[in-house]
Amino acid sequence: MTWDMKIINGTIVTSSDTYEADIYIKDNRIAAITSESLAGEAKETVDASEKYILPGLIDTHVHSRDPGPTYKEDFYHSTKAAAAGGVTTIFEMPNTTPPVNNAENFDLQNENLQSKAVVNYGLWGICLGHLNNQNIAELHKKGVIGFKFFWGYAVHSKTFQLMYNYKPGMEDVIPPFHDGEVYEMMEEVAKTGQLFAVHAENNDLIQTLTARVQERGGKSYEDLLESRPNLAEELTVQTGIEMAKKTGVRFHVLHVSSGKSVDFVKQAQEEGYPVTVETCPHYLFLSNEDYDEVGPQMKVYPPVKYKKDQERIWEGIREETISHVCSDHAPHTEEEKDGDLWSIPAGMCGVESLVPLMLNAVSEGKLSLSQVVRVLAEEPAKLFDIYPAKGILQPGADADITIVDMEKEATLRRENLHSKSKVTAYDGFHIKGWPVQTIVNGTTVMKNGEVIGEAGQGTLVTPVSHRNGTVAE
Repeated sequence: MTWDMKIINGTIVTSSDTYEADIYIKDNRIAAITSESLAGEAKETVDASEKYILPGLIDTHVHSRDPGPTYKEDFYHSTKAAAAGGVTTIFEMPNTTPPVNNAENFDLQNENLQSKAVVNYGLWGICLGHLNNQNIAELHKKGVIGFKFFWGYAVHSKTFQLMYNYKPGMEDVIPPFHDGEVYEMMEEVAKTGQLFAVHAENNDLIQTLTARVQERGGKSYEDLLESRPNLAEELTVQTGIEMAKKTGVRFHVLHVSSGKSVDFVKQAQEEGYPVTVETCPHYLFLSNEDYDEVGPQMKVYPPVKYKKDQERIWEGIREETISHVCSDHAPHTEEEKDGDLWSIPAGMCGVESLVPLMLNAVSEGKLSLSQVVRVLAEEPAKLFDIYPAKGILQPGADADITIVDMEKEATLRRENLHSKSKVTAYDGFHIKGWPVQTIVNGTTVMKNGEVIGEAGQGTLVTPVSHRNGTVAE
């Protein structure tokens, strides 16, 4: 027997345990995990002494801008950044140009991304109400990873692009969908059994409060929070949960920022409903108190809020109300982020810093490594039906592996990021605990900080039910 790779002397981490064993890889999959040395040569031997071996880590929320405004980012650079950050699979958001709104555009996007992918990837499908309700079933059959609805956003009637700062009377713009239309979208997605995930902000409330703040000349971060308060998210989360109870859809809250939203989700879960929620590092490691030091780099939607929200979100992870953590990687250029708080776009780089930040939380005693495996591998894999091919280390699973050194210390520097954009709120953060090797489909794509993977090495990830030919009709 000739093994493609063996990983020796490391400590394997699961969501519930750690143990010492060696991993043998053959034909892109894990062939064996054993404490005994197996016969045969290996083409590559990785000595993981004093390091921890994790299932390949997953970032479920990435905007690579490709196709679209690729001067900000493109898929090659975002997947290169993912590899550098210890991420083996990313899920690409569907608001591209064109969007992933039908089967034809799914195929076009897959063809576009495959040649650029350094790591594996899944494709979200977008919900655009009456514009594509008839396409939901075909997107499901194609193998989308889930469906996203940008609640509260307008849509350009010709390009189908999202309009982030809608004003009544805009030409060729469909106003934000009303609740009845959202209900119909949920009904269509419910037929597929897949996730209906929402950007949860109430547009009507935001429009009213923004006008009020701007009228009095408010320009501070506190003014921004007054215009997009916790209530804007909480109203949408409550409405979505109640609609989900009636439609039977699997309802997922994206990038939760309010502690009370976590409470609403927990209550729905305790009542037995399939309601889930994710969060992002900016809601875990930043609060409104950091704006004076970090500045406009930290502007995201929903905005980073208060310490009490941050504390409740951490609690939501520890009590397992929150299923997983992801980056919401959404790059802009430095020039675009250098301006008035109200006019600059929302979003920043995140896919490369996601894992280091979470590992540093382990070093600080906020989490265990097993909890990191839960929120960055096992739970996202289960939630999106790519488990047990992904999200676990066991024979037969795909050979996606992240090796981390919990003793390594370094400082996050924006100039070291592999994305086209270098905009990050974490420049200067000191980190203890770093990914040191990223293995995708049995091939090393990053080692000791150097990305050695090539474009085209990543492959499309689809739900297990889709690959088994059991998609709903």
